Amino acid sequence: MKITREIKTAILVVSAILLFIWGYSFLKGRDLFVDYKTFYVTYDNVEGLATSASVTLNGLVVGKVNSITIDPNTGKLLVEMQLKTDFPISKTSIASIYEPGFIGGKQIAIYPNYEDKTLALDGDTLQGTVKLGLTSSISEKLVPIQVKLEKLMTNADVLISGINNVLDKKTQEDLKISLSELSKTMAEFHKASASVNSLLEDNKVQINGVVSNFNKISSDFSKISDSLNKANLAKTAKNLEKTLATVDKLMTGIESGKGTMGKMMNDEALYNNLSKTSKELELLLQDVRLYPTRYVNVSLFGKKNKPYVAPVKDTISKNKN
Repeated sequence: MKITREIKTAILVVSAILLFIWGYSFLKGRDLFVDYKTFYVTYDNVEGLATSASVTLNGLVVGKVNSITIDPNTGKLLVEMQLKTDFPISKTSIASIYEPGFIGGKQIAIYPNYEDKTLALDGDTLQGTVKLGLTSSISEKLVPIQVKLEKLMTNADVLISGINNVLDKKTQEDLKISLSELSKTMAEFHKASASVNSLLEDNKVQINGVVSNFNKISSDFSKISDSLNKANLAKTAKNLEKTLATVDKLMTGIESGKGTMGKMMNDEALYNNLSKTSKELELLLQDVRLYPTRYVNVSLFGKKNKPYVAPVKDTISKNKN
C-alpha cells in the first residue's frame, strides 16, 4: 500500500499538535500520562499565592496550584489544586497557605485529619486557612514594640526638655562646682585611706597582740561563765534571800524591844544600872590597886594594918558627883 503525500502531511500535523499539547503541559508542570486529583479551596486572601505554587504534604511536594480565580459576587478567591499522590486525604483536611522562607513565595500545605475516615473525592472543596509567615509574624510582633518605642521616645523627649529647663546656666555652674568639690573630697579620702593602711601596716604586730589578748580574755570569760553556770547561782541567791529575810526579821524584833538584845537596846533603866555598876567596879579596882592590904592581909610578925585613908584624887567620885 502506497502512502500518499496527504496522509503523511496529516500524520505530521497530528503529531505536531500532540507534541505541542505535551510540551505545553510539560511546561506547566503537568504530565499527560499521570492521573491527577483536583481539589478546590476558598480563601478571603491568598497572601500573594501564585499559579504553579507547590502543594506540600508533611513537607513533601505532592502537587501544584493550577489556577486562582476570583468570584465577582463575593470577592472570595477560588484556588484549584492538582495533587499527584495516592495518600488518603480526608474531606476535613485543611489547606493552609504558608511562607517557607524569606526568598521563596507562598505555598499550600495539606494537613490531613487522620481521625476522619471519609476520603475527599476528586473535585471536592477543602477547608482553607492562612498561616502567618516569618516576615508577617515578625512584623505583627514588631508593631506593638514600635508603638511602645514611640511612647518611650516621646517620654524621653519630655524628660530631656524638663531637664534642660531645670538645668539653667547657674545650675550647670553649681553642678560643675559640686562635681569639682566631690573630686577633691574623693582625693582627700584616698589620702586618708592610704594613711590608715600605712598605720595598720606599721602597727600590725600590736594589733595582732591585741587580738590575741582579746581572744584569751574571751576564752577566760567563757571559762568563768561555765564556772558560774556550774556554781548554781540561783540556789545561792535563794539562800541569800532567806538569810536576808531572817536578818531583817531579827532587826525588826530588836527595834521593837523583843528578846534580850531588844530589851538591852531599848530599856533605859537597864542601861543606867549597867553604867552605875561599871563605875562602881572601877572604884573597887582603883581601891584594890591603892590599898591591896585591905583586902589581902598577910603579916609575918603580927603588924597591924594602917587605917583607911581615902585617895586624894577620887576621879570616879568626881565623875559620879
